[in-house]
Amino acid sequence: MNKTLITLSGPTASGKTSIAIRIAKMLGAEIFSCDSRQFYEEMTIGTSVPTAAERKEVPHHFIQHKSIHTPLSVGQFEFDAIDTLSGYFKQNYIAILVGGSGLYMHAVVHGIDQLPTVSEEIHSSLGKRLETNGLEDLQKELQTLDPDHFENMDIKNPSRVLRALSVCLVAGKPYSSFLNQKKPPRPFKVHPLTVDIPRALLYDLINDRVDQMINAGLLLEAERLYPHRELNALQTVGYKEIFDFFDKNIDLDQAIAQIKQNTRHYAKRQMTWIRRKESNAQKISYACTDEELMSALPN
Repeated sequence: MNKTLITLSGPTASGKTSIAIRIAKMLGAEIFSCDSRQFYEEMTIGTSVPTAAERKEVPHHFIQHKSIHTPLSVGQFEFDAIDTLSGYFKQNYIAILVGGSGLYMHAVVHGIDQLPTVSEEIHSSLGKRLETNGLEDLQKELQTLDPDHFENMDIKNPSRVLRALSVCLVAGKPYSSFLNQKKPPRPFKVHPLTVDIPRALLYDLINDRVDQMINAGLLLEAERLYPHRELNALQTVGYKEIFDFFDKNIDLDQAIAQIKQNTRHYAKRQMTWIRRKESNAQKISYACTDEELMSALPN
């Protein structure tokens, strides 16, 4: 039997965790997360990590295994994930890779181009510029330093702009010059799945989840993290808006409304990535029955 990595993608709040657990229990497999927001032990409520009960049902890997003070780059994650999966596949035949961070999933499946290391100092400096001057300031500099990549990327995605610009600055040459390197083969075949959910329903679920986060204590969690708000790991939806509230830039109702809006925008970007990069993935309904789910799995 071939070693198989089932990938399960989908926008935030679409039910990936529960579907992954169902698949894992059907096949006796373990779950490997590639959600870059769920790597950090200090971030629980704002990242909707699988609960202790869910992790007890099925073993999970790469969940809250790092500290926000030791950020995990996509390159390091690729190395760690392939190393862990290689060991896992010595005794097992099927693994499930689940998460909404498309770049991290792509890194495991296809490999990524090797990029120069960017210091936390540069990450922090660009993060401050983004916060102070806005995204357009960084977009203009990236357009100057790497016009080719600028024309072909999602320039509205702050993370992508920050990543490309940081490489340009540290390397002294265009980010695009590091792309399209030869990738190593993978010791497994891939069976891609993606969660299909109506957009209107997804947005309702996102709004409900944000309300649940607030009720579960997101403000207290963000308050503990506030002294470290400049760290790259905390430049994420759900925390940035609460930090703005703490800074008295907006009131609490505005912060909650912005979290909902920015999360919806994030989900839209995730769906765009899936359409572009995972067009071969088989769609499964967010409300699929066990029979429908089983029919979508590898034989």
